[in-house]
Amino acid sequence: MFLEVMAHRLEAVGDRELRETLLFARAQPLPVTADDLAAAHGIHRNVARSRLERLADAGLLLRSFERRTGRAGPGAGRPAKTYRVAPELSAIEFPERRYEQLIGLLADSLPPRTRHNRLREAGVAFGLELARDARLRSAKRFRTGLEQICAALGRLGYQASVAEATGGRGVITTATCPLRPLVRAQPSLAELDRGMWAGLLARTLANTGVEQVACETPDCLRDDAECRVLLTLRARTVFPSG
Repeated sequence: MFLEVMAHRLEAVGDRELRETLLFARAQPLPVTADDLAAAHGIHRNVARSRLERLADAGLLLRSFERRTGRAGPGAGRPAKTYRVAPELSAIEFPERRYEQLIGLLADSLPPRTRHNRLREAGVAFGLELARDARLRSAKRFRTGLEQICAALGRLGYQASVAEATGGRGVITTATCPLRPLVRAQPSLAELDRGMWAGLLARTLANTGVEQVACETPDCLRDDAECRVLLTLRARTVFPSG
């Protein structure tokens, strides 16, 4: 069964049209419909639905139904079939490269006394690389900064959205956190992941240093949930309202 599912996934990401469909879904903060895809790619709704269904069969998207009208009861219309990005628990690769084991061995070679800080520093550097590649824009407001991070990751093919943002504390949910497969394989590398998110936030918020950003990632190891990334500014920074 595992090999069959993996074969479907490799076929999906190898097909140009399906890959473009998956990248479109990953770039959106909310689940998508066949109508959304049809409008964005200029294709017939039936073609759009077929591509989304194939990705769902491959386990890369999850099917659901929701009302998009905001109404309920008689006259509200039928719920729309939606497709959301499935939590990415492992990397799709063939043959298996085993990079997780390699990075784990490199981390184990670091002196125990400095390992935590070294992993965070490497994570921050990686976050800054992602920011540069995605052309992450700066922001003056905390929520806007979080939204800019999600949009930038979306441009790289990683789905993410802002779930909460109050003062200097926010939550980003992501089904495809860039480092989740690595952390699941090597839980000791969690600080690498937290450093990445700290680097992204520090990059988008002017006058914010990486040392001011606290990050928690409590759901990385769960099988049935998206990642929830809790980002908090330690300094009492005041942001404009709105």
